Amino acid sequence: MTHVRLVKNGPLMISGPVEVEMPDGDIVESDRVMVALCMCRRSKTYPFCDTSHRKRS
Repeated sequence: MTHVRLVKNGPLMISGPVEVEMPDGDIVESDRVMVALCMCRRSKTYPFCDTSHRKRS
């Protein structure tokens, strides 16, 4: 079963591996056991989280 957890002011945590379909139809993949998806769109590795949400002013 896939587990999804919303982190307050943070990423969307999903038990992996995952395929993410982007708005343009491209597919990005991660084979990690736990995947953090960016919810703030500040990540340089979007759609994956790089903890840029922590630098919020």
